[in-house]
Amino acid sequence: MVQLPYASGFFWTALTSRHELLVTNTACWALVAAIIPIFAIYFTIWKPSRLSRVKSSGIRTLASSSTMESSPIIKRSPPKPGVITVSKILIHPIKSCKGLSVESVNYTHEGLENDRLWCVIDATKRTVITARESPKMVLILPTVKSDGTLRVSFPNDSGCEPFSVPLNPDEEVMRTWESIPDLKLWSTPIDGYISEAISGPKGTASAILSKYFEKPVHLLFKGPEPRIVEPTAAFPDLAATSKYQDMYPMLILSEESTIEVEKQLRGYVGTQGIEERWKSDSIVIERFRPNIVVKGGGPFAEDEWEEISIGDPGSAPRITLVSKCTRCLLPNVDPATGEKDKAVPFKVLMKFRTGLDPKHKMKACVGCNAVPSGNGTLRVGDIVHVRKMI
Repeated sequence: MVQLPYASGFFWTALTSRHELLVTNTACWALVAAIIPIFAIYFTIWKPSRLSRVKSSGIRTLASSSTMESSPIIKRSPPKPGVITVSKILIHPIKSCKGLSVESVNYTHEGLENDRLWCVIDATKRTVITARESPKMVLILPTVKSDGTLRVSFPNDSGCEPFSVPLNPDEEVMRTWESIPDLKLWSTPIDGYISEAISGPKGTASAILSKYFEKPVHLLFKGPEPRIVEPTAAFPDLAATSKYQDMYPMLILSEESTIEVEKQLRGYVGTQGIEERWKSDSIVIERFRPNIVVKGGGPFAEDEWEEISIGDPGSAPRITLVSKCTRCLLPNVDPATGEKDKAVPFKVLMKFRTGLDPKHKMKACVGCNAVPSGNGTLRVGDIVHVRKMI
């Protein structure tokens, strides 16, 4: 006879022992009667309410989600043309400094024109500085001027005078600047040139910025070497390059997504260090530092897009949304004051926006990283055409 595990053997013995048959039947029916109500509660109360909470928060029910592995993927049809439009375009000439809202912009496969062409590095460590560790960076204002220069100005109380550098220095100018060939930005190597100011008070751009940061720093212009971006779970063979963006050329975000984050925030005021002021204070979309802000699709509509085009559907390049954008503490920095909140929005995002990126299931995601297939032009008001859904 086949040997059964202990528990199975017990029931086998009971079932084959005639004098215990009545007792065994009674026990089995009692077990069934106890289990049925549990399943009834799960399928009629807990599971539907859980799904409804997910849907109301704008989260796709992903089969790959760590918390919903057995849930079906909810497929939606692409929105009709004209429903979704570009509502704002933001460029950030110097990484982590104040962004500029523009009405139109050209773009290439490496991102928007003049976006993250520059960065600030620690002169000693030779590492890129961001507003994660230096929040007051968001108060530095780089302005693109019509004479082909980039003017850099500072808060009035900083004691730092503005200066200008060439917006797109040519090879002859760059030959006079010191080259940094082995800079690291996250896991990828990147090059740059230490810039010199062409107008402003005596002293180089590095000296003025060092005064503001209260330590030796340099202003770098991106060099010619392509920076290879990392492949994503959805696109393991991704071939793309970028400049001083965190990684990918573009970041796309819906207005309604930020509104939903704010809506979720209201329910947590008074908990986990979320201050009472958040009962009325707003979360501006600039905290998330997107490039292309869209509206009309609803909260986190961009989560479901794989390929879009913007503008003329016949000629506009395709833009592929290659991954969700995982979030750190940078959105906690208020772009108007340069102050970092200890909880908002990071702790709120961790409540309802995790499990969306297959490689980083414990990280919260807002917005989508994107790679354009070619050169094009964006304008506020352009129609977003969703070519392919996930």
